[in-house]
Amino acid sequence: MKTLRILGFLSFVLFTVSCSDFLEEEPRDQLSVDQFFTEPGQAQSAVNFLYQNGAPDMFIEQGVFSGARVMYLQYLSGFFDNEFNGQERQVDLAQQLAISPTEIDATLNNIWEDLYVGISGANLAIANIPDTPGLSEAERSDLLAQASFFRAFAYFYLVRMFGDVPLILEPVGSVDEIFVARAPVSEVYAQIVADLNIAIAAGSLPSGTMVDNGFRITTETAQMLLADVYLTMSGFPLSQDNYANAATAAREVINSGAFSLTTHDRDGDGNVILENSAYNKMRLAKTLANDYIYQIEYEVGIRSFPYPQWSFPASVSGSVGSAYANIQNAYGPRPELYEQYNQVLDLRAQEKQYFHTSFVTGGGDEITFPVTPYIWLDEEPFFTTAQSSKNLRVYSYPEALLIAAEAIAQSEGVTAEAVDYLTQVRARAYWTTDPETIRTALAGLSVTGFVEEVWKERNRELIFDFKLWFDMVRTRLYPSGSNGDVTFFNLVGRQNTFGQIFEERHLLLPIADSEMQRNPELVQNPGY
Repeated sequence: MKTLRILGFLSFVLFTVSCSDFLEEEPRDQLSVDQFFTEPGQAQSAVNFLYQNGAPDMFIEQGVFSGARVMYLQYLSGFFDNEFNGQERQVDLAQQLAISPTEIDATLNNIWEDLYVGISGANLAIANIPDTPGLSEAERSDLLAQASFFRAFAYFYLVRMFGDVPLILEPVGSVDEIFVARAPVSEVYAQIVADLNIAIAAGSLPSGTMVDNGFRITTETAQMLLADVYLTMSGFPLSQDNYANAATAAREVINSGAFSLTTHDRDGDGNVILENSAYNKMRLAKTLANDYIYQIEYEVGIRSFPYPQWSFPASVSGSVGSAYANIQNAYGPRPELYEQYNQVLDLRAQEKQYFHTSFVTGGGDEITFPVTPYIWLDEEPFFTTAQSSKNLRVYSYPEALLIAAEAIAQSEGVTAEAVDYLTQVRARAYWTTDPETIRTALAGLSVTGFVEEVWKERNRELIFDFKLWFDMVRTRLYPSGSNGDVTFFNLVGRQNTFGQIFEERHLLLPIADSEMQRNPELVQNPGY
């Protein structure tokens, strides 16, 4: 991590909440690592910092032309396009599987550095909260649980992107404490699980939705992350059998009763009202308490939701009349991905559900364009204010159902419970198909066949939650097909949509060259 950035963090700027509904940062006090928190406000502010730094920064940090930072990982899959990939060299290199630690040094360094800034903040909070005067035991447990969650979340991103990484668990007071060697992937995952178990411990966090908890994490949020961690540990590179643990964690979320699938509105004849489908409800709502297990909060005047700027291509900017200075299709699914949806049966693939390809101007002219995300179109900000308060979904109830379905099938077989969870997600999408027809077809599959159906649904349902690349890496499989008929091939040795061949080295990012030069203890990932 950048020396000056981290040493600057040693004089950690604590923040306080000045808005009852949003974790707004305002300078409060400065505290170095050799000092202690002297009052509850400092402990609370240290935790507030974590909601906007570290792993959350993967979704928050963005540029209209480069896209959000979390999109960069999806460009590696070759399934997403960016209209400005010629200008944004790092995007083009990812799509062409040509990244190197020197050519995209800034991109790699920023990802690495910002995740460790979040970890540094969590370490400072975890070290000081136990001895902060004035905190009740319940407050102390709650704050420690939140800090532990965000440290785990940051390391979960680091270990999936870079493999072995430095495992720093205490506040750093000198350069010598920053420049440490990489810890094995297994040790990093063990610490992630340990931190999440602290977050989940009885009484540490309230149960329920983030909306009901003032947009702070809950026990179910931590359980959801733990389920994802266990599922990932069960795949490559660890290949540890943690499917039963993943199923247990996902069941905790499902059985809490706090969450449910958002439903379609229907007319008197039972037909889906398309403008009030579940997917359009997601598009229009600031948040959906029943669906969003973990979300990034936005509020106009503090931090505006930027994703509407990616809901139309740049080529039509003169025709649609956007309030944004620039717009573009930074996360356009390439045909090879869009074709993995059944173009007739799957509601998500229908016009103005997940995606759109047309717009009627004020003059009545219809313009068409390549497939572009519709789910992020917030009309008033896009056309009038360029300011949006919509929240961003990161973990959702559909993902809880899909993790449970996969993990149960892998650990217990294709049970009625696993079939039901997958059926719920697919039946909502296959709007004209009898759910019992779907259920019967799934129940007759082998474990391998059933799990592949889960993977297909993850790729389609969770496309805007940025899961595809990580799924490709953990399964080492490449999805390919048309009109919803998808087959999986070995990832290594497969050609991507840009004509490049995946090699083993592509499954991890290189460490930035500048970081390698700063820290003599680091060893570069193989192949770079």
